Amino acid sequence: MRTIDYYIIKKFLGTFFYAISLLIMIVIIFDVSENIDDFISKNAPLNDIIFGYYFNFIPYFVNLFSYLFTFIAVIYFTSKMASNSEIIAILSSGVSYYRMLRPYFVSAFILAILSLYLANFLIPQTNQKRRAFTDKYIQNLSRSKATHIHFQISPGTFVYLESFNLRTKTGYRFTMEKFSGQKLEYKLMADRISWDSTKTQWTIEHYTIRRIDDTREWIRRGTRLDTTINLRPEELYIKKEDYEEMNFRELQHFIAQERLKGSEEVIFYEMEMHNRVSSPFATLVMTLIGVSLSSRKMRGGIGMHLGLGILLAFTYILFMRISTVFATYGDLPPLFAAWIPNIIFASIGLLTLKYAPK
Repeated sequence: MRTIDYYIIKKFLGTFFYAISLLIMIVIIFDVSENIDDFISKNAPLNDIIFGYYFNFIPYFVNLFSYLFTFIAVIYFTSKMASNSEIIAILSSGVSYYRMLRPYFVSAFILAILSLYLANFLIPQTNQKRRAFTDKYIQNLSRSKATHIHFQISPGTFVYLESFNLRTKTGYRFTMEKFSGQKLEYKLMADRISWDSTKTQWTIEHYTIRRIDDTREWIRRGTRLDTTINLRPEELYIKKEDYEEMNFRELQHFIAQERLKGSEEVIFYEMEMHNRVSSPFATLVMTLIGVSLSSRKMRGGIGMHLGLGILLAFTYILFMRISTVFATYGDLPPLFAAWIPNIIFASIGLLTLKYAPK
């Protein structure tokens, strides 16, 4: 590491954190103006607003736009260096163009590791507090699932409810079936099922139980029965973007559970899991493209570099959205959908890098 390396790293990281700090303050001001009525009407404590909501909002926002502001930071300070002939002086001193890239990628690697840590470990923790505040003072994040709920709770065991009341934690027209291969062995039907939080078990009312073996069948009917079922009330309602509160391992486990149930939402969770890895890598890709484009002195100056950089950044975001749509509603594998924007733009970056020294 030489003096020029520390100089570029300082410029890179300083510009990044300065720019994103300004934007965070602007976003917080707009968010306060939008939610001030809810804060006042629901008597939200000032301490909770600052430390429960906005303090936990900052890591989420930093990570959300990290690769975009990495790109803008690189474009801005590199084009400024180019316009001041600093890059010409660096190259004239005997430093090769590719050697000059080292501090850029050291800085980008630091930001990529920070983004990886934020997305997979810190933000899920801060989101729990931020979303708890949102649910209490801004909007209700929980809602009942659609009627006719049907899924698998364990291998060979399926449950069905015609409807579920989130407020009373009561389900109607409940059925549970257990299969051995293709053969039905057990079936429970009940008009009503309700959750007893004190006993942590279900109470079923007006029920019929059928047990079947190779030669015989037993039927039992009753009015009321307390029973334990491998089913929690939380599985019968949806919490908006609940994956935001899960770290990487929890998300992997949750995807396995949802796949066992046959949930249609698995594809969204898989996209989220893969995006948590691919998005930090985008920091390196954006750095590669940014320095390749802005290291040459142009007649348009910084404005030309910034305009081109912002256009490419939003094109990248557009590619991310398109690939997500194809994965969600088409046949594109989530892993490929998450990485295809990085693959395409890394190719563009290598192509621009090839001609940048010339």
